[in-house]
This record gives sequence, structure tokens and C-alpha cells, in this order.
Amino acid sequence: MNEELLVFTTVVEQSSLNKASKLLNLSQPALSRKIAKLEEEWGVSLFLRKGKRLELTQVGQEAYVYALAQLKRHQKFLQSVSRFKGTERRLVTIGASLTTIQTTLPPLVTALMHKYPDIEMKLITGKTHEIVASVRERRVDVGIIASSIQETGLICIPMFDDHLELVVAKNHELAGQVRAEMDSLRGQPMIVFSKGTWYRRLIDELFGRYGVVPDIRMEIDSFEAIVRLLPTCKTAALLPKSYLRSQLLRDNDLVTVPMKELAQTRRETCLIYGEHTLLSPELKEWMKEIKESLPRELS
Repeated sequence: MNEELLVFTTVVEQSSLNKASKLLNLSQPALSRKIAKLEEEWGVSLFLRKGKRLELTQVGQEAYVYALAQLKRHQKFLQSVSRFKGTERRLVTIGASLTTIQTTLPPLVTALMHKYPDIEMKLITGKTHEIVASVRERRVDVGIIASSIQETGLICIPMFDDHLELVVAKNHELAGQVRAEMDSLRGQPMIVFSKGTWYRRLIDELFGRYGVVPDIRMEIDSFEAIVRLLPTCKTAALLPKSYLRSQLLRDNDLVTVPMKELAQTRRETCLIYGEHTLLSPELKEWMKEIKESLPRELS
């Protein structure tokens, strides 16, 4: 029965047999048979077919609420049973972008592994829209993205605000300025992050807004590489504040230079998960603690 209920809730949430079949890795005829089995067992019609879309009947809506409750109860039971299986490791799948891995993820992982050392972690990387899709399709338990989203069926928990900061070596010509202006970056030799991330999009949008064309010397996928190259190449960079720990700046003889226009690059880093995803109690507790402690860790 639980298998049929899972199929039913997935079809409801996808509003399409085609999408649900891909998500569940079942053929459409197999899906149809499972839905028909439920309808035969309950003696009611669960869906109205409108073209390629499926809409719930009134009783189908009640059945959906019932199915969610049953699946949740079953999951809670399995979680209770798992407490007696001391030799089994619990798996948590986290999705994050490459840039998030370099900025936010290390303290998140450290906190999780320290508190729950028996948890096995699997990490999936991708761009923000790919991580959102992975959470939506239940391929990952939790996603960490450098933006805030509003999407039906997904819960988005803001963790902290982030923005770009101007970073140069201590002996750079801009280092002594109390406040830099955008015009200071016109023709300025710079190292920037590769295209395809929100950091690069923010930079390009900022330059376009003020008509500033810097002298881009390198495009690199690694914040660490950018930081190490700044003094050697005598260049400037715009990097996320979440990455620029005080110790990192000191170790590499770097400083940040205030620039009021960079306030326009503010973004929220968020945790996301499915509204009906049955998260373990440990993961829920970890998420709560991270929301409270992460801003301090990144300061």
C-alpha cells in the first residue's frame, strides 16, 4: 500500500504521469496501474484528466491528505526502528554549488559531523537551479544555495546575508583609501570568478549598471586561487564576504576596501528542502542550530 501511496502523492505533486514516471523511474503504464489499483480499492475516481494534465477530484484531495499522513507515519516508524540498528549508518544527501562549497559548506559539514559522527554524508554539486531541481525531485535531502527562492512545495530558510567586497593586497594602490568609488575599478586589473555563478552575475550586473569596464586578467573557479594570486599579480577582486575570514586576509596580506555600491550585491544564503520531505530528527536539529550559529562562524 505504501508504494501505491507514494506513487499517488508523486503524481499529484507533478500533475503529470510523464514527469512522475521519470522521477520514480517507472513506466507510465505501471503508474497508471498503481493509480487504478487505488481507485478500485477505494471505489472512487482520484483524478480528472484535462489534456495532458491531471487534476484531483474532491475525494482525490482528501485522499492526498490521507496519503501524506500515512507516509509520514510510516517514515516516523522507520526512524524509530532505525534507533535500534546501531551498526547502520544514516545517509544525508546535501546539494550545493561549487562556490557554496568553498564558502558556506565547510562549517556546515563540520557542525553536522561533530554532533552526529555516525551520519554518512553524500554531496551533490551543481548550479543553483540544478540544486533547486534536485531538492524538488527528492534527489537530495537539503540544498544550500546563494539566493532566496519562493517555490510551491519547497521550504526556504534564510541563514545569513552575503555581499561582495573589494579585496586587494596591502601594498595595492587602493589599499590606503578610506572608501573606493566604482570609477576606481575602471581599467583596473582584476581577477574574477568564472561565468555561471551568482557571484559573476552580480559583478557583471554591477559593472554594467555603472558603465565600468575593468581589465580582467584572469577568470578562475577557485576563491583560494584568487586570494593567493592577488598579491603576486597586483590585481583586485570582488569576493563574497562569507569567504573573507579575518585570518584568511591576514595570512595572505590582504585587506578589504569599503565601497558603498557593493551593498547592491546583497544576497541571502539559504537552506532549502521539500515541504513533504521527511527529514530525520537529527537533520532538523542540525538545521536549527546552523541557522542560529552560522552567522557567528562566518564573522
